[in-house]
Amino acid sequence: MGGKLSISEHDHVVIVGGGFGGIAAAKQLSYFRIPYTLIDIKFVFHHNMGALRASVQKGFAEKTFISYDVTFKENFKQGKVSDIDLEAQNVIMENEEVIHYSHLILATGSTGPFPGKLIEPVSRDIAIKMYEDLVKQIQQAETIVVVGGGLAGVELAAEIKTDYPKKEVTLIHSTYVLGDSEVLPSVRRGVKEILVNKGAHLLLGQKVNNLAELVLNKAQKDITVLTNKGQEITTDMVICCTGIKINSSAYINALKGKLTEHEAIIVDENLNVKGMKDVFAIGDCANVNEHKSAYTAEFQALACVKNIIHSLRNQPMEAYQPGAPYMLVTMGRNDGVGQMCGCNVGKLIVTYVKSKDLLVKTSWRKMRQRMPR
Repeated sequence: MGGKLSISEHDHVVIVGGGFGGIAAAKQLSYFRIPYTLIDIKFVFHHNMGALRASVQKGFAEKTFISYDVTFKENFKQGKVSDIDLEAQNVIMENEEVIHYSHLILATGSTGPFPGKLIEPVSRDIAIKMYEDLVKQIQQAETIVVVGGGLAGVELAAEIKTDYPKKEVTLIHSTYVLGDSEVLPSVRRGVKEILVNKGAHLLLGQKVNNLAELVLNKAQKDITVLTNKGQEITTDMVICCTGIKINSSAYINALKGKLTEHEAIIVDENLNVKGMKDVFAIGDCANVNEHKSAYTAEFQALACVKNIIHSLRNQPMEAYQPGAPYMLVTMGRNDGVGQMCGCNVGKLIVTYVKSKDLLVKTSWRKMRQRMPR
């Protein structure tokens, strides 16, 4: 980036959130030897792209959890951020510990129901066991209802039908658009065709009326699922893949007036929180006009650290340039559909690039650790 970087004793970057964007920022700061602290509520990084396969395939879960402290050592702190004092430039932990920052990166991501998301402060062994227990429940169920036809729902339904083609899987979705509404119509059609070809039953344009009353993620006979259009489905198991929302608890109090209606942080072209030159936001929690994915979170992280370096050198910051939607939808180990550079890509490319192992090796390599076999 040109020129020697002079670091003072007051320079300290705090990253709140250890997802794909957070660890990319931490690695970049480490490379430039900028002091930092990475904070996450979990003890381990969750390679979330593999969560749905870990729900279905025995033994896969251990490949999706990577210890933070092995990689980041004393730069990692486990715990929950309860508030931020913007005036004093302090991050306040739930245990009342205070961490001072010169620059703050908010990368809090999104939250939602298990198994699509896991945000519990549990050990690596317990996290793995939670998924392995779900694998056993799915194995016991002959019929399964998946609620929600976004990316998580369609991928989970496809994973189940790939490993257990004889199981009856019904996917219920509130609209007629499966997957992600931002991608090409041909990609969305491809998702639907794959599910139909795998034998999944689709109930589109319907909502589950009694979801709050149902026991989730447990195999048991004669569960009745009711929809708003009078459909009644009897099943052995219900898995919920709806309710994904921005994880705003760390900043909701401090950034009042700088949030969208969905509690995303309003940022400027430099990824600074609106009106703040020392606070940045990246990934799911940032209101950037760009498709939300691990891929884009990592690019935003690199741009964010670059601007922190510009700040330390008293140089002008650079505007972040959002890219075109890039998405590979895995539909089991042997199928998928997606888009790159505005063009539809099919089964062969998606399977080769992502579907086979869901890029777990990439995360282990980035974390400089050896993946379990």
